[in-house]
Amino acid sequence: MGHEFELRKEVTLDATPEQVWEAIATGPGIDAWLMGRNQVEPREGGAARMTLAGVTEESTVTAWEPPKRFATRSPQAEDGTFMAFEYLIEGRDNGTTVLRLVQSGVLGDDWESEYDALGAGWDLYLHTLGQYLRWFPGRTATVVAAVRPQAPDPDHAWTVLKRELGLVGAVAEGEQARVPVPGPAPIDGTVDYADLPTFLGVRTGEGLYRFIHSGPLRGNVVVLGHHIFADQADQTETERAWQSWLGRLFA
Repeated sequence: MGHEFELRKEVTLDATPEQVWEAIATGPGIDAWLMGRNQVEPREGGAARMTLAGVTEESTVTAWEPPKRFATRSPQAEDGTFMAFEYLIEGRDNGTTVLRLVQSGVLGDDWESEYDALGAGWDLYLHTLGQYLRWFPGRTATVVAAVRPQAPDPDHAWTVLKRELGLVGAVAEGEQARVPVPGPAPIDGTVDYADLPTFLGVRTGEGLYRFIHSGPLRGNVVVLGHHIFADQADQTETERAWQSWLGRLFA
């Protein structure tokens, strides 16, 4: 039996309402901070598509009021589940913008676990949105995703991941790290998000790198979700290299 839910988040962003609109209501803008590869038809009734792990999910744009309100709704599945998203944008006199997110719909039987995961995930991605608008505004991202199912438990997996990133012990935002990008040498970076044992984010001069562990209740899956702003990045080759790296790491 499905369970209705509503999730609300609010974040203040150092950007104009127009910049926030471009980031949350266009395909290239969404690619710069959220998961997957995205397309948005710029009109009410248009299609919004997200492709993740080779699967494309399509929603309908239910509100298109630039630069104030953007909303989408997915079709209702046979079990009654669906997702709806509403973004409300409000500019402030000090040059910042408040973004309010409302996610609602119907979740399945494992709704409590899914609800908690959605809340924690939005904390990471809204933070990533703020990082994008501060450090890479208006730039186009190469989206890189890699997945390692049946990875080690969180303690073991994070020990290995932190070693590769040049980190030890408890990790705090602001620490120096290294990102082992494909190539001759790692890139220096800074930890910009630390919420272990689930999320770790590192920012470099060329991108935002996200490392995620699902936890044992969700299958001990390690996920990489990177946003790379280097002009020369080839999406297919870069994604293949990161998938290979992840496979070697947890062979």
